[in-house]
Amino acid sequence: MKLKDWIALVALVLSLYILWRIRQVLLLTFFAVIIATVLNQLVYRLERVTYRRSIAVLIAVASCLIVLSILIGGIGPPFVDQLQSLIQLFPSIIERIQTWFNSLESIIPGVLTRNLQDFNSFLQQLQSFDLRMLFGRVYTFFSNTLSIILNLLLITVVSIMLLADPTPYQKVFVRLFPSSFRPKVYDILAECETAIVGWFLGIVFNMSIIATLSGIGLLILGVKLALANALLAGLLAFIPNVGPVLSVIPPTAIALLDAPWKAIAVIILYILVQQVESNVLTPLVMEKQVSLLPALTLLSQIAFTIFFGFLGLILALPLAIVSKIWIEEVWVKRFLDQH
Repeated sequence: MKLKDWIALVALVLSLYILWRIRQVLLLTFFAVIIATVLNQLVYRLERVTYRRSIAVLIAVASCLIVLSILIGGIGPPFVDQLQSLIQLFPSIIERIQTWFNSLESIIPGVLTRNLQDFNSFLQQLQSFDLRMLFGRVYTFFSNTLSIILNLLLITVVSIMLLADPTPYQKVFVRLFPSSFRPKVYDILAECETAIVGWFLGIVFNMSIIATLSGIGLLILGVKLALANALLAGLLAFIPNVGPVLSVIPPTAIALLDAPWKAIAVIILYILVQQVESNVLTPLVMEKQVSLLPALTLLSQIAFTIFFGFLGLILALPLAIVSKIWIEEVWVKRFLDQH
């Protein structure tokens, strides 16, 4: 290898190392780009009426803040109250499960008894676990740290800056590519914008429907804390594959306090809701806008979570969508499909 090749290799390794070190900032910036991209559609429509982008941006940001304030102020307090009630019910839930497993020991074959005893000892340890103390410590930790506030502030400021005038930032990004490839980069960015907006509108619609259907079903079944569990199901729907599995656990545990049939009914309810979401809502809302294979979605969640932590899990789907578009346009269509 020549000296210039070694210099290029060292520069590449050093660049990758720097990018890895600032990966958290890059993820937060990507989060801000998503918010700015979604709000940009609203700004375009408002700009046709106001004829000034600054006024349109101001109206769009103010409208989002008002909607968020209404949602947090209206739904937040009862959600927190019911979540606290769920924490208080935790020992009773463990005790009821433990009672049922003790009764099963006289019914099932002796081969499985050892497994039940191991699970029973686990339940005893879980029952002595102070869940409220854990939540209190976690809440105190996050309340006393400035990282959450600084991250939210960074996302908000960068989103508004991008939204106010996105053209210069877009030009700077495009200039990183060779001049012959820059027109294609503009096309790729437009495709990414369409896909991100479609994904966001689809996921918000799905979250709303899932929360509504779950809430109605839980109210019909007479499950306690229906509002908190319905909102939790809607929020966790933002995370594909993992979220729906996690959302069924709290209402099922609460239903166990009343009767076994009610717990089974809750599981059936959530399965039906997920069937509606996967077979009706997703094809209706998102299939034409976002096309990702289920296995790739799951693998992207695992990979981004391993490399970037919880924020990577949250942003796994938009990251996968953008990565898919760039790989298809830059590599597959440009090189592989030509041979």
